[in-house]
Order: sequence, then C-alpha cells, then structure tokens
Amino acid sequence: MQTGEFKDIDYVLDKQGIVTLSFNTPERRNALSMYSFYELSLAIDAFMSDANAYAMILTGAVDSSSSDPTKEAYSSGGYFSEDAYANLPPEVLSQIDMADIAQKRTTLKMVNCDKPILAAVKGLAIGGAVTLTLAGADQTYMSEHAWMQLPFAKLGICAELASSFLLPRIVGVQKAKEIMFFAERLSAQKALELGLVNAVVPHQELMAYTREKALQLIPPAGSSSSIRSIKRLVNTPLVEPISQALDRENQALAKLFQSPDFAEAMTARAEKRPAKFKGHN
Repeated sequence: MQTGEFKDIDYVLDKQGIVTLSFNTPERRNALSMYSFYELSLAIDAFMSDANAYAMILTGAVDSSSSDPTKEAYSSGGYFSEDAYANLPPEVLSQIDMADIAQKRTTLKMVNCDKPILAAVKGLAIGGAVTLTLAGADQTYMSEHAWMQLPFAKLGICAELASSFLLPRIVGVQKAKEIMFFAERLSAQKALELGLVNAVVPHQELMAYTREKALQLIPPAGSSSSIRSIKRLVNTPLVEPISQALDRENQALAKLFQSPDFAEAMTARAEKRPAKFKGHN
C-alpha cells in the first residue's frame, strides 16, 4: 500500500522534508481502529525508508463541519466498531493482528524510528491517542484548548502502547496510577506541569510552532546525523522493557476485552449513561 492510498490517515511530505501525518477520520473525532494502526505502521516504514523525509509531525484532521477550536480533536482514542473493517480486501485484513490489542508492532516501530517525530495536539486526546504520543513522539506541543484523558478504568480495560511502563517513568508511580485509576481530564497546562508535553501554544499558532521546531532538527538548521544518534542512544535501552510491557499489556487486555465489565462499558457508552460495573478476578 502506498501512502497516497491510506484512508484513516493522511500522509503529506513537503519540500523541506517534513511529513505531516494526520489522523484523518474527523467524523469519529479521529478515533483509531486497529486498521488505523496498521496504516500508521506502514507510514513509519515509508518515513524511515525515504531519504528525503527528515522529520514527522503527528496531528489530527480538522472537522470541516465545526469552526469552534475548543471542539477540535487530536484523536478520541480507540475505535471498536466493526465498520472500521468493512470493505477491506482479504490481503489487508490478513495483515492486521487482532490479538495485538496493545499495538506492539506499531509501538516498537515508532520507538525504533530514529528520525524525529513531533506531535501537535490541537484538541482532545483520549486513551490510545495519548499513549501513542507518549510512545512515539519525541516532542509534544498542545493547543491551549486541548486536554488529555486516560479512561481505561472507566472502560473496564487497562493500559496499552507501553503506557504501563512509560507513564510512571514520566510522572512517577503514584501519579501514573492516579491518572489511570480516576480517568480525570488533564488540561494542557496540567499536562505541561506533569511533563507530558513540552509546551502549550496558542491554538492558531500550534502547527506553525511545531513546524518551526521540526525545522530546527533537520538540515540546514539541524544536524540529522546528530539528532538521529541522540535518539538511538536514548531509546535503545528502552526497547526491551517496552517490548516486555507490551506483552504484559496484551495478555491483560485479551482477558479484559472478554470481561462483563468491558461489555457493560460499551453498552453504557452507546446508551450515554454511567457504567455499572460488577468487577471480576
């Protein structure tokens, strides 16, 4: 599959060597299905193999039906509907490992990618959108209107994309548990205070700011060889523990996705009511 054939993401390489990768399903607030992650995996392959691509910016597509910046979405996280796989050819479906709920393949590709990846979080970022960014982005910038949330416990599931390993390293063990236990929204300013993002930027300036930061990391302003070497030195010791964390997460998620609590969470979401969990061992 070529980058121009992607349907869940938009991949654009400009003349200066910056790829803008947009989560491009605004009708579902840029929610990410397992097919979306498959495309993302292919996008990282394309990015790494292209000698003319020096840096990548992750962002969310804008919903053209709304002009309210406070309602924009970076990504609303996991998309669990079967319609995500409608009309996909068998050769594509065969490439999607439905057992890889924690997204080990894509996460490890992003961690092993030695070219710089920056994130422009222009609106709400929920669940997998947050954990994807923690695992894959080297620098993260948020709109003043953006917020984050990890709603695992409210959905009857658990951490994924190695967030069980990465989040405690960033914010500390107790705070990481608090964020995941109580699923409270984190404002952009709170995310900055916790070290989850590098800067909070006025909404209309976010993309320009992120692009300027990317330009500082690539020729002629930045040494690509130096940046890539630094990234390899920092990330390589993390690869094995991240891989192990992903295996543990997949094992836990496989059980939780079959649980009555997860089924109740999905029903409650559809019915727009609070879930009534029973708990299980």
